Amino acid sequence: MAFSAASISRGVLFTSGEEGSLCAAMSRAQLKEKAKLLKGDMWSVHKFGGTCVGSSERIKNVADIILKDSSEGKLVVVSAMSKVTDMMYDLIKKAQSRDDSYLSAVDAVFEKHRLTATDLIDGDDLASFLSRLHHDINNLKAMLRAIYIAGHATESFSDFVVGHGELWSAQMLSYVVRKNGQDCEWMDTREVLIVNPSGSHQVDPDFVESEKRLEEWFSRHPSKTIVATGFIASTPQNIPTTLKRDGSDFSASIIGAMVRARQVTIWTDVDGIYSADPRKDHSYSEEWPLITFKRTQVMRLDSNAERFFSLSSAVSEAVILRTLSYQEAWEMSYFGANVLHPRTILPVMRHDIPIMIRNIFNLSAPGTMICRHAENEDGHKLESPVKGFATIDNVAIVNVEGTGMAGVPGTASAIFGAVKDVGANVIMISQASSEHSVCFAVPESEVTAVAEALKSRFQEALNAGRISQVAVIHNCSILAAVGQKMASTPGVSATLFNALAKASINVRAIAQGCSEYNITVVVKREDCIRALRAVHSRFYLSKTTIAMGIIGPGLIGATLLDQLRDQAAVLKEDFNIDLRVMGIIGLRAMLLSDAEIDLSNWRELVKDKGEVADLGKFIQHVHVNHFIPNTVLVDCTADSSVASCYHEWLRRGIHVITPNKKANSGPLDQYLKLRALQRQSYTHYFYEATVGAGLPIISTLRGLLETGDKILRIEGIFSGTLSYIFNNFIGTRSFSDVVAEAKQAGYTEPDPRDDLSGTDVARKVIILARESGLKLELSDIPVQSLVPQPLRATVSAEEFMQQLPQFDNEMARVRQEAEDAGDVLRYVGVVDAVSEEGRVELQRYKKDHPFAQLSGSDNIIAFTTTRYKEQPLIVRGPGAGAQVTAGGIFSDILRLASYLGAPS
Repeated sequence: MAFSAASISRGVLFTSGEEGSLCAAMSRAQLKEKAKLLKGDMWSVHKFGGTCVGSSERIKNVADIILKDSSEGKLVVVSAMSKVTDMMYDLIKKAQSRDDSYLSAVDAVFEKHRLTATDLIDGDDLASFLSRLHHDINNLKAMLRAIYIAGHATESFSDFVVGHGELWSAQMLSYVVRKNGQDCEWMDTREVLIVNPSGSHQVDPDFVESEKRLEEWFSRHPSKTIVATGFIASTPQNIPTTLKRDGSDFSASIIGAMVRARQVTIWTDVDGIYSADPRKDHSYSEEWPLITFKRTQVMRLDSNAERFFSLSSAVSEAVILRTLSYQEAWEMSYFGANVLHPRTILPVMRHDIPIMIRNIFNLSAPGTMICRHAENEDGHKLESPVKGFATIDNVAIVNVEGTGMAGVPGTASAIFGAVKDVGANVIMISQASSEHSVCFAVPESEVTAVAEALKSRFQEALNAGRISQVAVIHNCSILAAVGQKMASTPGVSATLFNALAKASINVRAIAQGCSEYNITVVVKREDCIRALRAVHSRFYLSKTTIAMGIIGPGLIGATLLDQLRDQAAVLKEDFNIDLRVMGIIGLRAMLLSDAEIDLSNWRELVKDKGEVADLGKFIQHVHVNHFIPNTVLVDCTADSSVASCYHEWLRRGIHVITPNKKANSGPLDQYLKLRALQRQSYTHYFYEATVGAGLPIISTLRGLLETGDKILRIEGIFSGTLSYIFNNFIGTRSFSDVVAEAKQAGYTEPDPRDDLSGTDVARKVIILARESGLKLELSDIPVQSLVPQPLRATVSAEEFMQQLPQFDNEMARVRQEAEDAGDVLRYVGVVDAVSEEGRVELQRYKKDHPFAQLSGSDNIIAFTTTRYKEQPLIVRGPGAGAQVTAGGIFSDILRLASYLGAPS
């Protein structure tokens, strides 16, 4: 075989050492004899897992990928056909148990490969393969018979048996490639790859000896395409062995390093390394072949990624990482990502050979590149210090503590020596500088043995009190943040822990190494998913997702739901905020959803699929959705019994947003208890709409106080309803007609007496008074009621409206007296912070006063402070109506999203 001058300039697969014209004249036998393996980027290495070669059709697909690769040299590493390795281990198990069914199981293995080969190849190739297959099966039966008689299989016997699957898949694939016209040889890597046992079920490759043997093998079998067996190798004594867990990937990495390949591509059944494991989500189907993570979910922290649009909307933030550095991939692999094993990275890392993760079932997916420096598409190094998050479930924490441990040499050695003796795997270690305690994480399945070993080892110290306890904390998960230079970037740890705190997640242990690639925390198992989503959202990498429960789908609640419906797409696309209404509850019925309620037809859904209202069940459903880190309950009622639940909700880590004034204007001790809890926790309680509907009254007052200003007086028209009434109670119009008009326009409560009594204004006054620092009860506020005394006990609102005209003359007289003096009537609330009192009354103002210049249902509030003493600070705007009030609630929801991580 000859190569072009261009190929020779880059290094060729082999050469005779003579001039090109002489090479062309040499026979193939001579060429084989003198062929020399050259190394370099002319080689591409492909590794195909068991699912990739799981059937004859899939083997054809693999061959097609190999044929389309234009590389001058191709080294292909294959696993056994899907399930075959398990079948081989089962043969050993049956033989050891002296179960005669191992013979029929061997026949099943034979038949599986015979049928596959018959479908793939024909002629002499088929005859040659079947002859080899018969020979191998006979050897297997002899080996299994020996195991059957002994009732035991040595490790070398087991390795010999299980390695046959790779031998057969490699041969079949090589025949298919040759059948398509391309020169191809298959390689039994037991002839080439030499490894040394290194303990803990691992082996170390002997690169010097392996490269020597590879060159010798190549001199006998020169070819542009080589199909090699994965997983299997030999010891220095030429005894068959395996590369243990994920050995095929390891084989590809070792071979890639030996030939100094341009790239190692690992073909699997996923599009790359994912940002989230869909199997963690409640909506995930076990039949989805999306990801093969065993115990890990990894979430990305970099815009350099492609979205995978086939994922369920419940995990719509999941992405594929386009690039990872070797170190980042190593860290993520340690945390269980089955896409790649940490050992796979080492051989290629030494020679800066990139690894590409590709999906054989989705060739259009770009995959994930693992290389020395992760770069973005513009070629610039990534600026984000954090690349992703990972979790490990089903771990337990062991805490060994005691004053006698401090400063005693060898204590840590004794602890971990005892752990080693029981063969347990330590996942994470945390030790305080005081040396008073050593804390570490182990798999839940191993913790009992670890605890017993430690108690036995330190029995004397425990009896003497030098060690106070060996404690075990069960049902934990580990969450790790991974990224280059992460630890040296200020604010990463603060942001991480702040996000966990705001999601009400308690951290049980912390570990951070000086390698700057990992910050690890331990959380409760039930908090794992919420913790992952919380930190992911906080770093602006996925949407800030909030589970919402809407209480009271009346006029205001219904309007809010419609506003949420109309803005949902904009919030997701432009602001990265995902508001999911998980439940709606009214007085009699409620609607619950495990994903989110479709707000386009929520009214119909409540009617058709609603169930009997149960507030306890409702709260449990909305809050225990562990796949969403943050929960908010929006109380759109005016119910005092609902308001009485706020303290318990906040205590449980549930955020509360409401226009309901009952909590903040109720008994003072309950109010103070509520605010104290709010200040002590990261749970938010927003109630802007309790005073000014959509106007920023509460936030303005807080802004003044927080910047050091002192409130002297707050005076305002706080009722949009009463503002409308007195703005229109002019000329010859009767008071009852104006009230009827306001009721018809929807400005009043169903019973207008709720507005005219002044109680609603009094509640707003007491809220502002308490926000200003005054400790007043609602009963301390004198209120001038506009409901005539005889009508206060009237049975119904209809009767009240019918009888109200009887009292028009009195209101007309009051209006006339004001007009005669050049004044207008306004119903106001006053907070006098200097005198520490408040009141609600009908006042007269000159026509040039700001309060006299209102129109419609506008509210107006004047803040007189030490800074705004001569000219009060005025806030004015619409103060009534469902749209305005719902808008104020919506604003609080968006403020909550901002506090929880959404861009402000």
